[in-house]
Formats: sequence, C-alpha cells, structure tokens
Amino acid sequence: MKPANTRLAHWLMRSGLSNKELARRATRAAQTWGQPHITPNASAVRRWLAGDEPRQPTPEIIADVISAEVGYRVTTYDLGFGESRTAERSLVYNRSFTATVEAVADLGRADVERRKFMAAAPFAAVAAVGPSRDWLLSTLDQEPNTGGRVRLEDVTAVRNMFGEFQKMDVLQGGGSGRLILAEYMNQHVFPLLRRANTESVRRALCEAAAEQTYLLGWMAYDSGEHGTAQRYLIQSLRLAEESKNSALGAHVLAGMADQSTLLGNPEEGRRLAQAGRAGLGKRTSPACLADLWALEARALSKLGDRTGAERAVVQSETAAERVRPEEEQEWAAFIDVAYLHGEHANTFRDMGEGKAAEQHARRSIDHARRQKRARRGAMSQAALAASFLQRKDLDAAYSAGLRTLTLSKQVKSTRCVEAVQDLQRRMEPFGNNRLVADFNERARELVAA
Repeated sequence: MKPANTRLAHWLMRSGLSNKELARRATRAAQTWGQPHITPNASAVRRWLAGDEPRQPTPEIIADVISAEVGYRVTTYDLGFGESRTAERSLVYNRSFTATVEAVADLGRADVERRKFMAAAPFAAVAAVGPSRDWLLSTLDQEPNTGGRVRLEDVTAVRNMFGEFQKMDVLQGGGSGRLILAEYMNQHVFPLLRRANTESVRRALCEAAAEQTYLLGWMAYDSGEHGTAQRYLIQSLRLAEESKNSALGAHVLAGMADQSTLLGNPEEGRRLAQAGRAGLGKRTSPACLADLWALEARALSKLGDRTGAERAVVQSETAAERVRPEEEQEWAAFIDVAYLHGEHANTFRDMGEGKAAEQHARRSIDHARRQKRARRGAMSQAALAASFLQRKDLDAAYSAGLRTLTLSKQVKSTRCVEAVQDLQRRMEPFGNNRLVADFNERARELVAA
C-alpha cells in the first residue's frame, strides 16, 4: 500500500483550497498549458492525497495552482511528487505569460536550494533558435510606445534592488549575491507578477522582472553554470517581450550570443547578435547596439572572417560614439569604454593581431582601473598578456599575467579563472622557462579554488 502524500496535504491545507476547488483550478490551468485533456475532479485529488502520482505535466500544473494561491513558489518536490521538469521547462519560450512566470519562479527556487539536477543541467546548443525567432517576430509587430514609463512604488523598489545587485556583479563577480537575488525574486517579484494588474503596471513589472532574471542568468554564466544561465536568459527574453521593451530583449539576446560564442558555437552567436540588432530599432539604445556589434565581431573572429570582424568593430565604435549614458536604461551602464574595448581586444587576439589587441586592452584596463572593476580589469589584462605572447614577448606577458592573477583573486568569477587557464595554455610553447613555472605556481591556488 502506498503511503499517503502528507506533503500535498500540508500545502493543500495551507492554500485553503478544497479538493474540488484544486481540481477546478488545475483544469483551468491545464487550458493555459495547452493541455485541455487534463480535467481532474475531486476524486482524483483524493487519490493523489492517498499516494497516487499523476502523469506529467499534471504535477507541474498543481504546483503552479498552489503557488499562485499561497504567493510563493511551491515545487513538485515540495508537493511530494518528486523532482520537477524545471531544467526542460525553463528552456521553453512559452506563449503563455502565466506559464512563463511559473517557469522562471521554479527555476529561481531550484537555484536557491542548489538542487543537484539544476547544477547538472546541460547547455542546449540550439535552444535559443526558437526563442530568438519568436521574440523578433513579436518585436517587429509592436506598435511604437509613445507613453511615458510607469513610475509605481513597487516597480521602483524592484528596480532599485536591481541596481544594487548589478553593482555587486560588476564589482565582485557573478558568484557574489546571486542566491540572495534569486531569493528576493521568489519572495517579492514573482508574487507581484501573479497579481491582476492594469496593462501599464503589468508591463512595468515584466520589464523589472526581465532585468533581474537576466542578471541572474548573467551571474550564473559568470560562475560557469551555463545550463542554468541559458534557462534564465530564455525566460528573461520572454518577460522582455511581455514588457514591450525591444532594447531590453535585444540586450538579453546579446547575453545569449556571448554565451554561444564562448561555448564554441560562434555561428549561433553571430545569428543571435544579428537578431538583436534587427529587433532593436535605429533610435533605441546605442549602447546595446554597440554591444551587439562587438559580440558579432567576437563571433566572426572565431569563424575566421577577418574582414567581417573588423567591420563589426568599426560599427561598434560608431554606435558607442552616440551613447548618452543619461538616456540609456540602467542595465546598459556596464556597456562602456572598459567593456567594449575589452571585447575588441579579445576579437583581435583571436585573429592573431597582437598589436591591435594590445591597444584595445590598454584602453579597457585604464578605464576599469578608474572604476575599480576587478573582473573587467583581469580579463583585459589576460587579453594584454595573450597579445604579448603572440609576439613572443614572455617577460611582458608574465607581468600582465601576474596582474591578471591579482585582480582575479578579488572577485568570484569563473570567467577570470578560465582566462588564467587560457594564459597557462598559451605559455606552454615556452616550455620550462622559469617565468612560466613561476606563473603556473602562482596560478595553482586560484585554479584549484
């Protein structure tokens, strides 16, 4: 005999729903999910309480219903139905806004609890194809928004929190504050999204939620958890579409492009950057446009298209000249001289043009130092060191490499560690040179950690 499902009983009592009401709401939610054949009744709920487990995706639907009632994310695991399909569900760009809110809430809850199945979630190389296409088509259909931005107290509070966490990420790396941000989203932001709001309020909330969901994805990306990052980014893109903020959606696509190129799929990275530019529009966010061109250049350099990469760098610099920080949205604050020239340095490094890489790296390093941005400084120092190695100047590369190590130790960033490991590989042709041996010895503690 199966044991009774006491967890489901607990949450059902806490929600205040009767068996009949849970069945009714689950039936209605199933319609939203595109599952009209799922029509449970009160007898089915009694069987679940007695220990029967419904077929997928009914447990997910039940979790959504109870979550909406209690105002807090409750997972299938909490309800005694075992692990959820969060890893797969959060790769889907769902046309249903309700399903999107629950998917990203589920993802955040699993992230906070550090569930093993999320840590092992793989990066799906082609998962961005559908989302980027659907976002672009939706953006091209939008009417221009002539109204002013909604300035409501709850949205302002969420935005203020985003600003603080973005500063934390920029200055300390993605490993700092991510789980606190995910918990804040679960406790404060998703309950707001579940409420019935006017259209203007809903759009403003979706915009704020998209910004924070993107930041969670970027933090996971910086920590090397690419499967989790990808899932956050896809859900952020869907929320950005709901907000009708095309620049924000293009910004999310920039992050997806960066990730694809980093993970060895530059053709996909190029396509995502181009989709972002197509949906951005000519008059919105020169900073985002500069970023998209910079990331397209990175992809083209990996593809061996030297002419295309150089042209994209020029386009990026042209767009950057039009940036007026006071006119940009807060999430674009990091797209500045330090960031863009750091990306250009990597582009020219990948093409083997050491002198051009050095020039861009030095500009990035100078601005990053003034801003006390250790992560950006470390990555640009690594690009500088690589440019010296391409010209067989081991002494200069060693000095830049030591500065990379010093800055990398100040932040929690897997990307900085990977930059150090890349330098170690690039130094291998110099054999047992004492400088190489010393650099490897100094790097051992950072890499091991």
